[in-house]
Amino acid sequence: MSKIVWRILSSIPTLFGVLIATFLITRVLPGDPAVFFASNPAMSNEDVEKIRVALGLDKSLIEQFWIYLGALWQGDLGTSISTGQPVATEMLTRLPASAELTIFAFLLAIAVSIPLGVVAALKPGSWVDQLCRIIATLGVSMPTFVTGLLLIYLFYYILGVAPEPTGRLDPFMFKPPTVTGFILIDGLIDGDPETTWAAFKQILLPGITMAIFALAPLARMTRASMLNVLSSEFIRTARANGLTRRKIVMTYAFRNAMLPVVTSLGMTFSYMLGANVLVEKVFAWPGIGAYAMDSLISLDYAPLQAFMLIMAGIFLLVNLVTDLLAGLVDPRAGLS
Repeated sequence: MSKIVWRILSSIPTLFGVLIATFLITRVLPGDPAVFFASNPAMSNEDVEKIRVALGLDKSLIEQFWIYLGALWQGDLGTSISTGQPVATEMLTRLPASAELTIFAFLLAIAVSIPLGVVAALKPGSWVDQLCRIIATLGVSMPTFVTGLLLIYLFYYILGVAPEPTGRLDPFMFKPPTVTGFILIDGLIDGDPETTWAAFKQILLPGITMAIFALAPLARMTRASMLNVLSSEFIRTARANGLTRRKIVMTYAFRNAMLPVVTSLGMTFSYMLGANVLVEKVFAWPGIGAYAMDSLISLDYAPLQAFMLIMAGIFLLVNLVTDLLAGLVDPRAGLS
């Protein structure tokens, strides 16, 4: 328990470092937000200067940073100059969309990669093993936006079996009453199978796109870990004692092979949080990743800073949960 508390406390300097880094990065971006915001040709230099004063850009970097820290301490993430809405409101509205897509893709990747890696390790050199290597290679070598565009071209444009990539739901359909923020779950709670099915069809292609990205490291790690355990001394002893193949694989080999896989699960989920930015743009998914990308284009500082801070917090939380799960698999490796 003390180690858990220590890990939480040690994350505070990390978050503060992220605050400083994101603040400085946004300030060195090329362009002037005041000029971008005052895009009306009729505006004079005096008008642009008034906008710069209103945005606080006339102050020194240190003054801007202290003002930002003071607002953050009060729970104020700032106001978006693009939408005019509080950034916290925008983030809370869009976060369920990103979370639903990421979790759906993550569960899909786990459901495919772990069985695939186990079978590939049990049958080295077989077609399953070759398939595992091909998927791992494709997942590593192809950017997520390329995979997404290829899937859209094949299943929407050529075959016509996928819906138009216009977000979480068809524009002519109504969302179910919000309970969890996840349309798939809210549709089931509301007893609306039509909306649930429509939402499932919309999330399938972007989910597969992100799942392919996650499949590569998970399948490769599962295969390598299983091969390593299957060649160990205690597995040979179990075989010599006459234990069944199922007993050896499921009870001894699989459990011992899961420790590095659990660690990879946490790292992969963290990487997926960054990968969803481009996927959301490709599929017009209204999540925080697409919101951050739009803010970057429009030099909107506040949403960018909030996005990076939220991603850093989630990254640290995922690492902590990963250590706890590793402790359940192997108490020697986890936190206590």
